[in-house]
Amino acid sequence: MKTIVSRFVKDESGATAIEYGLIAALVGVGIIAALQNLRTDLQNTFGAVSTELQSAAN
Repeated sequence: MKTIVSRFVKDESGATAIEYGLIAALVGVGIIAALQNLRTDLQNTFGAVSTELQSAAN
């Protein structure tokens, strides 16, 4: 029984999977934050283009 417990304590394969999962989650959060900023910039750009097109049409 003691060898089973010591082997379980030394096993780090699950910790590696958790670390990779945390890294993937952080990358995902970073991508979402970057896309939020990009969305705002694109909305401003298309709004400016729309305004200019409406001004040119009149």
